[in-house]
Amino acid sequence: MKHLLTLDDLGADGVREILDLTDTFVEVSERQIPRVPALRGKTVAWLFYEDSTRTRLSFETAAKRLSADTLNFSVSSSSVKKGESLRDTVETVSAMGVDAMVVRHSSAGAPHRIAGWTDASVINAGDGRHAHPTQALLDCFTLRSNLQSFEGRHIAIVGDIKHSRVARSDVRAFTMLGAEVTLVAPQTLLPPCLDGWPVKVSHDLDSVLPTVDALYLLRMQKERMTEALIPSLREYSAGYGLDLARAAQLPQHAVVLHPGPMNRGVEITGEVADLPRTVVLDQVRNGIAVRMAVLYLLLGSGVDLTTTGAQ
Repeated sequence: MKHLLTLDDLGADGVREILDLTDTFVEVSERQIPRVPALRGKTVAWLFYEDSTRTRLSFETAAKRLSADTLNFSVSSSSVKKGESLRDTVETVSAMGVDAMVVRHSSAGAPHRIAGWTDASVINAGDGRHAHPTQALLDCFTLRSNLQSFEGRHIAIVGDIKHSRVARSDVRAFTMLGAEVTLVAPQTLLPPCLDGWPVKVSHDLDSVLPTVDALYLLRMQKERMTEALIPSLREYSAGYGLDLARAAQLPQHAVVLHPGPMNRGVEITGEVADLPRTVVLDQVRNGIAVRMAVLYLLLGSGVDLTTTGAQ
């Protein structure tokens, strides 16, 4: 595999391979010195044209734990502000000898274009409302850790599906592994066409809650909205927010996930965010190990992963 642009680059077997490999890197991350020399001599660059906290820091930590060198690109202090094109930026960074580029861009399809402009491996860290494959992988790993299997499981994804690349990648991943997925949202927050989506749809969160093994909450992506899609955040929260009363309707084993950043008081209350069944911080921790697995599969030199920490 040269690039990771969407989950279709992996398929179900590839997803399972990454999840299995992630177990190894969880063990590495728990060592006193959480580092192996698997990518020593490799260079990973970040091209983030959108703001990010979790994804960027997670990838950077993953690369450093694999002993890779890192090259940070900041749009705000780069020649992009002087009018440099995406292609010229990519070719400039590529000429510096990088082995992989981790790309986040507001335009759907940008990582696919970049893959044609560089010999480096390209990892899609989110493109528009299109895809976010490594988020889906860490979500799968977190769910597998809690539910053991996806077969026969019911997962509900709640909220702003219309603008969510996470929802698109998660639907692909969860159904690929055998789960049943229900989208829960007002009609205005659903994509205009769901043809080809292997999902059920509900507008009634309360009717869905008792049936799920996992509840995945999405934030309202106001930065992508060009029109008023809901009367108010208060009304949205009343119909689709998870508070303690609604959380009590969930089966005892069910877990709550969120890709972050959380808008406490909108899609989730602070009390629910702090419940043991809410595994958001597990998602963050697992994200490092998952991204280590992705980088290793793309760039790995065959180094024995059981090797003691790099010097």
